[in-house]
Amino acid sequence: MRTTFLRRLPLHLILLVGVVFSIFPFYWMVVMATNTTSDIYRYPPKLTFGSELATNIVHVFEKIPFFAAMANTAVVAVATTALVLFFDSLAAFSFAKFDFPGRRVLFGLLLGMFMLPAQLALIPQFVIMVKLGWAGQLQALIVPAAANAFGIFWMRQYISRAVPDELLDAARLDGCGFLRQYWHVALPAIRPGLAFLGIYTFIAAWNDYVWPLIVLVDPDRLTLQVALSQLNRSYGQDYSMIMAGALLAVVPLVVVFLLFARGFIADAVKGAIRG
Repeated sequence: MRTTFLRRLPLHLILLVGVVFSIFPFYWMVVMATNTTSDIYRYPPKLTFGSELATNIVHVFEKIPFFAAMANTAVVAVATTALVLFFDSLAAFSFAKFDFPGRRVLFGLLLGMFMLPAQLALIPQFVIMVKLGWAGQLQALIVPAAANAFGIFWMRQYISRAVPDELLDAARLDGCGFLRQYWHVALPAIRPGLAFLGIYTFIAAWNDYVWPLIVLVDPDRLTLQVALSQLNRSYGQDYSMIMAGALLAVVPLVVVFLLFARGFIADAVKGAIRG
């Protein structure tokens, strides 16, 4: 046992260093949020927690409509995640397990869209939102993000491995149509993949900044990231207040990650045991 421990010690030390580097930005954010801006500028820098967190949070609430922006962001993130999980998994199931005319061409176009930078679509997408009368509305954030190339590609690869063709053949013999095969056969087998896609989509929607900044022309319908940017642009460089706002914005992400990651790991372990 001692020999095994010594052999694994370098690996454990490398992993420990990686954990420290990963956690330190979050630790530093909390340190900045609990101190004053003058403490942040002090040399040598103060690396311990302060007692100004409540004051900084109050300043955030005074400067921006924080809870209204968080509610808007929650609506967008939850709705976008639900739509992406449904549409992406449904499209991926079709690509992975069904042969239909033009399947290879459509999947090739999908991969091409996946490789294009999203910034190319900002101007035409904004024009479409204006013509639909959605500029300034939350649906302008939800509907364009209801499906994406990455999610379809990811779920297609996952479904190809996780859903045996024999199960689908048995379901067809029992009279199951396309939707019943998707709902009763595919979905129970791909929950770990859906959990990962849900985490990824929720975090991306929660942290999205560029598109909400462009399309949300109504100041009463700002999302959280756009509202937080006003702390820096309009009220000077009060970093302690800015970090307090960032800390409040991160808390829901941590909760969502812990909830979904727990199910993701549990389902992945079950699959490994069955395998």
